[in-house]
Amino acid sequence: MPNLELYGTATCPYTSEMREWLEWSGKDFTEFDVESDQEARARMQAMAPAPYTVPILVEDGKVIGVGWQGRGCIVAAK
Repeated sequence: MPNLELYGTATCPYTSEMREWLEWSGKDFTEFDVESDQEARARMQAMAPAPYTVPILVEDGKVIGVGWQGRGCIVAAK
């Protein structure tokens, strides 16, 4: 089974929508809030180019999706 990771923020509605879709689809995933988890933010920045847009879906260490249905929230670099 692939290892899925969801990088997002608590305030981004598109992160919430992607989370709901993953749950509805029965996918197992680990979620990271890049605003409150600095290590997760650093991993996101290493995987995706700036400007950093969430949600980001990662499968087995590779980015497979940025944004949700063409929409996303910009996260400021720190």
